[in-house]
Amino acid sequence: MLLIFGLGYSGRAIAKAAIAAGYTVTATTRGNAAPEPGVSLIPFDAAETAIAAATHIIATAAPDEHGDPALARYRETILAAPHLRWSGYLSTTGVYGDAGGGWVDEDTPVNPGSERSRRRVEAERAWVALGLPLAIFRLAGIYGPGRSMFDDLRAGQGRHVVKPDHVFGRIHRDDIAQGVLAAMARNATGIFNFADDEPAASADVVVEAGRLLGVEPPPPVAYEEAVKTMSPMARSFWAENRKVSAAKTKATLGIAWKYPDYRAGLAAILREERAQRPLQQP
Repeated sequence: MLLIFGLGYSGRAIAKAAIAAGYTVTATTRGNAAPEPGVSLIPFDAAETAIAAATHIIATAAPDEHGDPALARYRETILAAPHLRWSGYLSTTGVYGDAGGGWVDEDTPVNPGSERSRRRVEAERAWVALGLPLAIFRLAGIYGPGRSMFDDLRAGQGRHVVKPDHVFGRIHRDDIAQGVLAAMARNATGIFNFADDEPAASADVVVEAGRLLGVEPPPPVAYEEAVKTMSPMARSFWAENRKVSAAKTKATLGIAWKYPDYRAGLAAILREERAQRPLQQP
């Protein structure tokens, strides 16, 4: 049985893939999460029985000032779980910090540059300290249906920010699910980078999304001007520049990304959206 702490965007994709692979899936929620077919939803504060039954555990929730929420509430219960064979933790490539536009890989030491990333490093270390079989998945910028540049452009909120030589890594929701399921099947442990094969400028993604939708992208704005109205979180993202390699991850897990670059990922999102809403115009 797979227990997922947190049925958010990535957790929901992992749950669907796990059910398709034949797993029984239970997921915790702190509120009124929408049900997912085949997933047993339980309150976060009532997970003891599910932990005791779990063979696999995935933690997806972001840490807060008290650390990883699953460990803060259930550390001893997880340690005592009689059937647990494997655990996974969804982290972020933000733990690598700024590389000045250079490459980082699974062996690069962490160098968090923000409080948010420092908390992720602390959460990773807390999971490692349990001494259980553990896979740490460091995710680049997550996108997919319902969470892409298409949504921003349709809402009139897309920004065409230009910062020369600055790139971001990305990973499609379905590739997160694919990678996690591959690790589960192999009982793989260690550090895994989930980032597609082509780090790219934000401006390139805006232009491609506009092209696919058949709309003009917003006018370009220099980063020096755009940063004046950015939120602190957005400024922290733009302050770091790195290219993330996932070559070791793909070789270890025996996978290739379904969407190896943003062009393939955006095209797939648009196909899925149009298939689900055939009467809606872009």
